[in-house]
Amino acid sequence: MDKLKITGGTVLNGEIRISGAKNSALPILACTLLGDTPSVISNLPHLHDITTMIELFGCMGIQPTIDEKLTLEIDASSIKTLVAPYELVKTMRASILVLGPMLARFGKAEVALPGGCAIGSRPVDLHVRGLEAMGAIIKIEDGYIKAEKPAGGLHGATFMFDTVSVTGTENLIMAAALAKGKTVLQNAAKEPEVIDLANMINQMGGHVSGAGTDTITVEGVERLQGTEFRVMPDRIETGTYLVAAAISGGKVKLKDTDSHILESVLIKLQEAGAFIDVGSNWISLDMKGNRPKAVNLRTAPYPAFPTDMQAQFIALNTIAEGTGVVTETIFENRFMHVYELNRMGANILIDGNTAIVKGVDQLRGAPVMATDLRASASLVLAGLVAEGETLIDRIYHIDRGYECIEEKLQLLGAKIKRVAG
Repeated sequence: MDKLKITGGTVLNGEIRISGAKNSALPILACTLLGDTPSVISNLPHLHDITTMIELFGCMGIQPTIDEKLTLEIDASSIKTLVAPYELVKTMRASILVLGPMLARFGKAEVALPGGCAIGSRPVDLHVRGLEAMGAIIKIEDGYIKAEKPAGGLHGATFMFDTVSVTGTENLIMAAALAKGKTVLQNAAKEPEVIDLANMINQMGGHVSGAGTDTITVEGVERLQGTEFRVMPDRIETGTYLVAAAISGGKVKLKDTDSHILESVLIKLQEAGAFIDVGSNWISLDMKGNRPKAVNLRTAPYPAFPTDMQAQFIALNTIAEGTGVVTETIFENRFMHVYELNRMGANILIDGNTAIVKGVDQLRGAPVMATDLRASASLVLAGLVAEGETLIDRIYHIDRGYECIEEKLQLLGAKIKRVAG
């Protein structure tokens, strides 16, 4: 199993390009199932989850054509089976995003419960209840969600999410796009990735309004046609490389990104002492050689501070001036990285859903283990500034969300390489 070996102490400097957003690409790919002519999707990141989605399409009889830039042309009319099997769904929870579009377009869908989870853990039940509100007949059997359209087809409905669910919002938007009448989704997710999906559906001839607010209205249409669509930039990858520059006291320019989709992150970086400049498709950060200042933050649904940037800012706070208090309100058990950072000499105390991070003068390289995607990113950031060598194990977590992370960091001057386990 591959590992990342990092020799710390380099000040990052340079320019890199930001990849397309995985969390937008996956629903966008699922959305191609709604079109009765082919769609062409570009700016897809080279990530395992994208490959898994392509594999899932292959299982269903859809064979996308792919060019060297990973631009996909997808013709859903060749679909042969309406089953998303457990073997693939268990490796990628976002597979559930095919449920809504398959049901709406083809009248039936069988999708394995993600990771074999119980219906109540993570809000898979919201997807089911929302589709039932549109008239879907759904049974949970043998670890599968088995859904069928009613005799008259799906119909518009008003549905209130108990808790904000990004994939739930996306699934119901896609199902509603081909339902009869008007669907109103209340307490909907406001994430930019939801807006990207709404833009795609509207380009296909749909009528989605209110994306980016907590009330989304979808006027169903009889048919949608394929379109050409470019996936938005990855705001979490953008934020991670900005923190990488900040933690090292460096200066970077990130191209092919958008400052409007991570304003809460940029504000916190400025609080940490970063000088930030933005253009239409780039962001630059300059620490002017200074050590960052500790920042307090609290995660919450968009547009507040994203949970997916929490671990990176904890890493920043480990070597910052002062003490930072980080409160996690979205997920339980999202402080797994803290124990590994403490092994590197960090001074972090956990109190319930809060981490109190007292900055230290120097971290020390150590063998550490990645526990999830964003936690692993925080270990890379810590390794960049730690004295000596850091060896990060189980980096398949990193590869799920960061395209060519070691190559991009090398372009900025980092001493990092992938080594065989």
